[in-house]
Amino acid sequence: MDWSIQEIAKIAGTTSRTLRHYDDIGLLKPTRTGHNGYRYYDAAALVQLQRILLLRQLGLGLPAVSEVLRHETDAVRALSGHLEWLRQEQARLARQAASVRQTLASLKGDGELVAENMFDGFDHTQYKDEVEERWGKDAYAAGDSWWRGMGAEEKKAWKQGAEKLGRDWIRAAESGVPADSAEAQELARRHVEWLTAIPGTPASAPEGDTQGYVTGLGEMYVADPRFAANYGGESGAGFVRDALRIYAEKHL
Repeated sequence: MDWSIQEIAKIAGTTSRTLRHYDDIGLLKPTRTGHNGYRYYDAAALVQLQRILLLRQLGLGLPAVSEVLRHETDAVRALSGHLEWLRQEQARLARQAASVRQTLASLKGDGELVAENMFDGFDHTQYKDEVEERWGKDAYAAGDSWWRGMGAEEKKAWKQGAEKLGRDWIRAAESGVPADSAEAQELARRHVEWLTAIPGTPASAPEGDTQGYVTGLGEMYVADPRFAANYGGESGAGFVRDALRIYAEKHL
């Protein structure tokens, strides 16, 4: 069974023009084209469109949507992750609504303001503004979508891997090996591989300036105490910066 482009546009609350644009840029190809030139879409295409619209709702631009779809081709896995995120959002919005109701009640004289309850459910995402300023809104949105799409065990495993990389950097820096040593350069390779696996970063995009991105991050690790702390402080961050710069100049 398939549906015409007009039917899909009506069902999905979008337009035929938008669907034709998705076809033109390779984001959503029709399943077939009829003898009358009309585009038709089957169930698999509808699933793809649902994923696209969900990602767009998160604020992703079309290039970022394309990148997320390219990284996660398993629709069941991706939608399961997105469903979990929607459930979390539903719970967060319910808490937020309850806190606003409580504030309204207190303003009407039916209770007292309780500061601890006024901001329940409000999401103050750490580093969001910084990421958007440095690399754009799509970069943040793609990375955020990727992270929210993970299950609890996947997030735990990813955090453990990142923490191990940080510990290995600290251990190498404290051992006194030079930044251009084989040990340090292997850590730099792992670090770049880690960055490349995160959607939205310049390192993950084929046309991105990976060398500039990696060396720039190294400088940021030293300049910002929040990041330097991950590598044992300013001295350790300086070691990471130097090793990444050498690796980037040779291999990126």
